[in-house]
Amino acid sequence: MNSTISTGTVAYQRPDGRSVSGYLASPAEQAGAPAVVVIQEWWGLNEQIRGVARRLAEAGYFALVPDLYRGKATVEEEEAHHLMSALDFADAASQDVRGAVQFLKARSAKVAVTGFCMGGALTLLALNASPEADAGVVWYGVPPLEFIDPAALQVPIVGHFGTQDAFFGNDAVDALEQKLKGGGVDFEFHRYLAQHAFANETAVGPGRIAGTQYDPVWAQMAWDRTLTFFGRTLWP
Repeated sequence: MNSTISTGTVAYQRPDGRSVSGYLASPAEQAGAPAVVVIQEWWGLNEQIRGVARRLAEAGYFALVPDLYRGKATVEEEEAHHLMSALDFADAASQDVRGAVQFLKARSAKVAVTGFCMGGALTLLALNASPEADAGVVWYGVPPLEFIDPAALQVPIVGHFGTQDAFFGNDAVDALEQKLKGGGVDFEFHRYLAQHAFANETAVGPGRIAGTQYDPVWAQMAWDRTLTFFGRTLWP
């Protein structure tokens, strides 16, 4: 019996029929395994986000990271901002991410969506556009609230946010919370005494962006909560 996960690049179709690619990590025991679409930070499909997919595969899930930047990735803040600014968020959410959900649905009964920073904001937009999805986990990202339709969020959602986040501050999280609550969405937000990107283990040292800081204690707690949530919502 294969006791290790497998990884590689896969091609899949968007709802509009276009073919795109992503990084797929598959669990050792694939029969009956649920799946998770993982949405990148603004850096692109880099080694850190591949590591998130592998972590989920090691926990027993298929994990697919759509390549939203079409092969581009960077470690430079200015270029990352340029790549993110050029991304069509509506297209990414309704086509790339929804296509990834549909691709995973062909092998898994339950599929969740999760994302970090830019990917956290895209997670909510994708859940709005992906009725096939079964759950969502948002990591420190808030989209413009005018693009969120609570009536279309029919799945349970968990959110992780830092109270010292300089990019998505407490007021933005409060406003999102009120909109979801007013719309009757099934959600639970967790807040941590942490900065932005507290779950990104590369946000350390002098090379990190100001306002970001990895915190292993809060990251572990958030991951424990995430995997408990996935265990409750995705497994039969």
